[in-house]
Amino acid sequence: MENLLSLAERNLNESGVESADRRHNIHPFTDLSVMEAADRTVIASAKGNYVYGEDGRKFLDGLGGMWCVNIGHGRDEMADAVASQIRTLDYYSPFDDLTSAPMAALAEALATRAPGSLNRVLFTTGGSTAADSAIRLVHHYFIRRGEPSRRHIITRDKSYHGSTYLTASLSDRGYSTDWSAETAFIHHIASPGLYRRPDGVTEAEFTQLLVAEFEAKILELGPENVACFIAEPIQGSGGVIVPPVDYHPRMIEICRKYGVLYIADEVVTAFGRLGHFFASQDYFGFVPDIITCAKGLTSGYVPAGAVILSDEIYEVLCRPGTYFNTGFTYTGHAVACTAALKNIEIIERERICERVREIGPYFEERLAPLADLPLVGDVRGRRFMMCIEYVANKGRKELFADDVRIGKRIWRHCQKRGLLVRPLAHLNVLSPPLTLERSEIDFIADVLHDAIIDTADELVREGVAAE
Repeated sequence: MENLLSLAERNLNESGVESADRRHNIHPFTDLSVMEAADRTVIASAKGNYVYGEDGRKFLDGLGGMWCVNIGHGRDEMADAVASQIRTLDYYSPFDDLTSAPMAALAEALATRAPGSLNRVLFTTGGSTAADSAIRLVHHYFIRRGEPSRRHIITRDKSYHGSTYLTASLSDRGYSTDWSAETAFIHHIASPGLYRRPDGVTEAEFTQLLVAEFEAKILELGPENVACFIAEPIQGSGGVIVPPVDYHPRMIEICRKYGVLYIADEVVTAFGRLGHFFASQDYFGFVPDIITCAKGLTSGYVPAGAVILSDEIYEVLCRPGTYFNTGFTYTGHAVACTAALKNIEIIERERICERVREIGPYFEERLAPLADLPLVGDVRGRRFMMCIEYVANKGRKELFADDVRIGKRIWRHCQKRGLLVRPLAHLNVLSPPLTLERSEIDFIADVLHDAIIDTADELVREGVAAE
């Protein structure tokens, strides 16, 4: 009797992957009405910094899968480590007093590399569940401290913290336009984007405005009611928004002043993307109370996430007389932990963080001249985390109408030339593998240049010229 996998493969060969995908698969974060008729690019294989289409086309992976393939694709030693772990211990429950060597070893590895007293680790299944769990931990912490009124969370516009109901509510309000987000205890303040700061305001003045807004929000809610502030060191899906240099240290000063916890969402920025294992302390100069991470934790080879919290928080959580009601079936999954340990080994052995610190400025340098092209309002980011923002009017920084799909247009022209970037409305985001070579950086810059020029010409032909 033919096994199910072979049967499925034979059926796909007969009907086609694209056809089966269109009939049954729901794609995330897309216009489903457009996807009904849209062509599919079937990714069949990947190696190094490249992925390959089913039709043989080769693409430089300019987005690192989804901010995550930090060590590059198709590492044989990763495949061997994962396969060996599956043969030894595929899975077992981590509940109660049960553990495994990979889970314990990874917890120790993360605690050793995390800043300050962040020595306790709760494993999750990804970034969304890490942020979700972090909020639940914070609420549990304040209840155990006898401060149950501290349940309000302050987050920011242009943020992205995940796709659970709670974390989507924590994210930019644009993610909840067609459903009812949680607003009773979640509050948004301004994004620290320098490009769209008020005219005539210096960076230092802008920082002061942001800090003052944060403090005013805490006072408005009542410090006794505010639990935490959650922030990405650099806002990722909101447009690679790099804050002013003193922003994070000033914000954590306000947290300390009012007893508010600081959650650094390092799902994107950790594990080398900015040239450090964790960007909070080593890049931005502050030590949060909690770090959430995922993506680069395993370089995307196996789904995994983690919440790393301070000893001070843990000491409250483990006081007698309560039960810790947080965790998942796949918490500390042995295969995922093995992948993460191998990933950390590769990053350190190949000195990938040092490499990013060396080559990252070249990536910034090669993309910077794109700002002089038509359509481009801003080129921003740091090291291997970059973004191009497109505008219809450079002077007024006006955006194109949504139906122009400017980011998608340029993405399409890039793809034709063998480069994958991420289209986000009026943006294109770049987060390539950290193994990128200088020649590949040149390729990215050149392809983007030509794609932007072709798109500008296309818009002129359609009568949608930019000013």
